[in-house]
Amino acid sequence: MTGRRFAGLLLVVLLAGCSSQDPVAEPPLPSSPPVSATPASEPPVPEPGSVPPPWLGTRPLPLRPDGYGQAQPTPPELDPRRFTLPDTLAPLPGDGFASAVEEVPAEVLARSTWTPDCPVGADDLAYVRLTFWGFDDGRHTGELLLNASVARDVVQVFRRLYEARFPFEELRVTPRSELDAHPTGDSNDTGAFVCRPTTGSTTTYSQHAYGLAIDLDPFQNPYVNGDLVLPELASAYLDRDEVRPGMITPDGVVVRAFESIGWTWGGTWSSLKDYQHFSQNGR
Repeated sequence: MTGRRFAGLLLVVLLAGCSSQDPVAEPPLPSSPPVSATPASEPPVPEPGSVPPPWLGTRPLPLRPDGYGQAQPTPPELDPRRFTLPDTLAPLPGDGFASAVEEVPAEVLARSTWTPDCPVGADDLAYVRLTFWGFDDGRHTGELLLNASVARDVVQVFRRLYEARFPFEELRVTPRSELDAHPTGDSNDTGAFVCRPTTGSTTTYSQHAYGLAIDLDPFQNPYVNGDLVLPELASAYLDRDEVRPGMITPDGVVVRAFESIGWTWGGTWSSLKDYQHFSQNGR
């Protein structure tokens, strides 16, 4: 082997040795901190009285000789009472107060308490849809049947109550089925027209039968005459000094709003107290 060939072979061997070095180990990645199991957040506990009990409207009361239910202590689920039931109407447009006054649709009249024997004709009534503020601090849509002569005045009252955030549970037309239903003592619907006699009478029509009276949040504002309390489970709200949401007070926005259209409050009557009631003629 010549010296030149030997030198060339030696160079090839040396280059091959340089390209076959052992791989350098990668430095280890920093270890991630252990993941601790985060407990799922628990749903907020609802405030007392803010959820309707599942038995609402299903527990008949023992009857008095006059056919009304016997007054019972207010269940703890309704003391205080501050929930609003789901709407049954499509919402009126907008995000503030809204209303619609129209002739009474046939289907509304059919599910109301009106009959041809009522002291007011169907053509004298107006069907009113309007928004109201709920106990859940939300905007809702309800309905009323009113005498057409006062419908727009009453709408202005409800506009003031909406702006003042006075809360309601529901506004709806009283159905015929409720007139003869066995009392459960826990209803709380704000309503106007009901073709029935005056409470305690069988011959004299109530102002409700003319669409000229309205009852607001009856549970928070019960009717009381001696030992008769309506609704029958609302006795916790007979203490008018403990003012809770939905209660009508003598110097409050509800009384002032109805006074502005010439209506008076049953909470001022001397022989009995009808804290829920407002009417055009004060009776």
